[in-house]
Amino acid sequence: MSFPVMSFDERYRAIDARDTRFDGQFVTAVRSTGIYCRPSCPARTPKPQNVTFYPTSAAAHEAGYRACKRCLPEAAPGSPAWNLRGDAAARAMRLIADGVVEREGVSGLAARLGYSSRHLNRLLTAELGAGPLALARAHRAHNARMLLVGTDLPVSEIAFSSGFASIRQAGDTIREVFGLSPSELRARRRMLPASDPGAIDLLLAHREPLDASGVFAWMAARALPGVETATATSFSRYLRMPGGPAWFEVRQDSSSALRLRARVTHLGDLARVVATARRLFDLDADPVAVDAALATHPALSPLVARTPGIRVPGAADPHEMLIRAMVGQQITVAAARTALTALARELGEAIEVTAASETGEGDGPGPNGEPGPRLFPTMAAIAEHGADALRGPAARIRAITGAAASLLDGTLSLTVGDDGPAQRAALLAMPGIGPWTADYVRMRVLGDPDVFLPGDVAVRAGAAASGLPDDPRALTAWSERVAPWRSYLTAHLWRAAPVRTAKTSSKELS
Repeated sequence: MSFPVMSFDERYRAIDARDTRFDGQFVTAVRSTGIYCRPSCPARTPKPQNVTFYPTSAAAHEAGYRACKRCLPEAAPGSPAWNLRGDAAARAMRLIADGVVEREGVSGLAARLGYSSRHLNRLLTAELGAGPLALARAHRAHNARMLLVGTDLPVSEIAFSSGFASIRQAGDTIREVFGLSPSELRARRRMLPASDPGAIDLLLAHREPLDASGVFAWMAARALPGVETATATSFSRYLRMPGGPAWFEVRQDSSSALRLRARVTHLGDLARVVATARRLFDLDADPVAVDAALATHPALSPLVARTPGIRVPGAADPHEMLIRAMVGQQITVAAARTALTALARELGEAIEVTAASETGEGDGPGPNGEPGPRLFPTMAAIAEHGADALRGPAARIRAITGAAASLLDGTLSLTVGDDGPAQRAALLAMPGIGPWTADYVRMRVLGDPDVFLPGDVAVRAGAAASGLPDDPRALTAWSERVAPWRSYLTAHLWRAAPVRTAKTSSKELS
């Protein structure tokens, strides 16, 4: 997928206007000061001859610049380019944010992308101005800053939870990147809201507008009792992380800001939990660009006006997402939730909750016999026992347990860093997976902004209600005019559907 590259003049106009829409999309390095800033930095606009623009803060670090103490560019939302683009550089950035370098090293990152370590270093340096180690280092610095200003964790714990090998390495990197010691950086924070002992409470940066209520409603309709809890202003769930079970909650506070509260078994998993929450709520999206593009079409303008800043919910776990999509194909959201709740109840791992504040309940079963806190079932459990826990056509059950087995033995790979077309082809090659499921998974797992689901009954109903063609072929042809934002078109049509039914018309098991 092509991605529009801004010219020097376009970027300079953005920093001259202090346009917050571009925060996180590039940084501005100023030769006369040795500092780099986010586009909206309130400092005086530098002269053009003193400015160099870099696509990432890591590139600015490598060029010898340090972060501005005034605007803290590391606190900006992430770039939407990494979801919009499907090339190796974008896939690498998604995997780095997911902590792959910390867990598997540069060689592991390169293997996932199908390159040698040396070739990946050349590719990323040429494309992004920094190699994978520098990009991962910048990501660690961002995580450390986030924890220093957003938690009361000791510096020693912050160092290791951010991915640094030692406290000294963390301190040296923070001083080099921010020009401040960890204690000086922490001293600049605002007063933290009160939180439970041991809880991590962070502000989630994002671009406005944000249809948070729409995402919370989406989650509430699909939340699995015991695994997830959703209200009109919050969503929480349990996750299986490399270091053990984790729990997080995203909530909208009284000022409409989004905050993340989390507990992890191992602090090294915290950055991955934050990245998961950001993907779930699509917080790195550029809603102004999306809304502006969609609103140019008369049929869509009322939808955008009614729901500015619509988001496309992501996936908490790629493997879980595939199972949920396969269970939900051809049935309603309510029926899928019932089936998945039974699956989680029978095969999910029950976990002990040490803080009642996480669920508002004790450790046992919830009210009305709802299951107690638990993790979504592993692929091993579904592959081995799914036939006993699932109900429905035998062919569908075989397809679901077969997919779980393929994910378990590595025959099928599904990650946030996959190549989109390759992922789709691999899914379509699996028994029982058709175009709707493959595309739905691609939309949710990769955050691909340009996926359209013309066979979805709710999409077609929303199209008819909006004055668009409801025939799949004609609707697909019409949707091409809003590329590369067809996932957001899909979200608007789901919202516009008079009957909120999410089954498909495609014969996925044929």
